[in-house]
Amino acid sequence: MSNVELVLNMLAEVSTTEISKTENPEGFEDSKDIAKRGGTIAGDARKNLEKQTRKKVVTSQNAKNPKLLEDT
Repeated sequence: MSNVELVLNMLAEVSTTEISKTENPEGFEDSKDIAKRGGTIAGDARKNLEKQTRKKVVTSQNAKNPKLLEDT
């Protein structure tokens, strides 16, 4: 996972947490909706960054496969 992917993942998590704290969801469906909204915030940020840099953010790097990380 690249640094940008990690930061966007963190953005999704913190966005979801903050929305959840504000709305106090009751039950799975409410929590699921909030999680989707938090992910959308990070997804929009990713798309905007890709548009500005003309580069893809998502990489094939995966910590489960150390050989993919050797070139970074």
